[in-house]
Amino acid sequence: MSMLRSTHRIRTTHTGSLPRPPVVLETLRLLAAGKPVDMTAYERTLTEQVGDVVRQQVEAGIDTVSDGECSKPSFQHYVAERLAGFEPRVPAGGLPVPTGPMGLGGRDALMFPDFYRNVLENNPFRNTIRMPPRVCVGPIRYIRHDKLQRDIRNLKVAMAAAGADEGFMPALAPVTTLQNEYYVTEEEFITAYGEAMREEYQAILDAGLVLQIDFPMLASRWDTASQTMSLADYRKWVAARIANLNHALRGLPEDRIRFHTCYGVNFGPRVSDLPLENILDLIFTIRAGAYSFEAANPRHEHEWRVMERLKLPDGKILIPGAVTHSNVMIEHPETVADRIERWACVAGRENVIFGNDCGFQSTAGNAEIPVTVAWAKLQALGEGARIASARLWHQGGRGVEG
Repeated sequence: MSMLRSTHRIRTTHTGSLPRPPVVLETLRLLAAGKPVDMTAYERTLTEQVGDVVRQQVEAGIDTVSDGECSKPSFQHYVAERLAGFEPRVPAGGLPVPTGPMGLGGRDALMFPDFYRNVLENNPFRNTIRMPPRVCVGPIRYIRHDKLQRDIRNLKVAMAAAGADEGFMPALAPVTTLQNEYYVTEEEFITAYGEAMREEYQAILDAGLVLQIDFPMLASRWDTASQTMSLADYRKWVAARIANLNHALRGLPEDRIRFHTCYGVNFGPRVSDLPLENILDLIFTIRAGAYSFEAANPRHEHEWRVMERLKLPDGKILIPGAVTHSNVMIEHPETVADRIERWACVAGRENVIFGNDCGFQSTAGNAEIPVTVAWAKLQALGEGARIASARLWHQGGRGVEG
């Protein structure tokens, strides 16, 4: 069954990660620290909390739901415990120097050093779960199918209880910041990584869920790369990474796969963000049926106009953000509806569903978006979609601009 489309009304979703329930977050901290945990009690609690998280999404007006990535320490580091071939230690050459806004090595941080110094001094990530560095020291294999099946089972049980008609599960793209000391070339390393992750992709699809591929770095890396790399060279890098991803997705049903990229969780000026028009044509070459990206914050809200110049490939779906993770102001539902209507008018109402710009807690414990704010934003998304649906299906659309 293909992904559900906005055939009679605007459908809503989000990008996967939601604030972890406190009882789950505390256990994730203990597990990350290698401390003893009553796993029987934890598994029972996790099932209950996923049920609550899915129910709250449905009540907020979210159609295509996830488990909020409840069991994961982060959207990317969860794979460390699911893949064999890695050793928990510092790589031989030492850890790479942090880049990007939080490491003061990105272009945005160089332009606005006073802002980013303040961010570091009041770091909202200080209480996030820290995973130990890992190094690839042997063949990469997927080994924790039990954890994956646990997450799938919890989500499907919760969906049935809450009456959700579609669910999705995020999975990391074949790209990693983990260091390689085993494979001869980076290409071999990434290819092996992709083959292992393909097992996760297949299992999610086999379970009847929509697969979401998470690849923020495809867009966010420009902040640091732009200091040394031309746009033409960056596009070559993007095309090469997409080739790796497409190889991992080969033969899988595109109409059950959606792709997400963004610019990270940075509360910053973000002048260095890569414009959507510089990358969207390449994103459309990814073997997926839908594409999720930022469209609700002040750096990207205007980019609906890109679709006036770029044709959406036949059968594809856009998932623009209609509420943002990059500030804590709760969007007014009428503003959300305006954003939705703009995209619907340029891409076709049946070709769009709407979510948030990026996850509200991509790393467990991140305090930038508090729990109450995250849920209020999802409620604004749900209400905005209802308003936009009334306009687009019953009022003929208003062609909102600006």
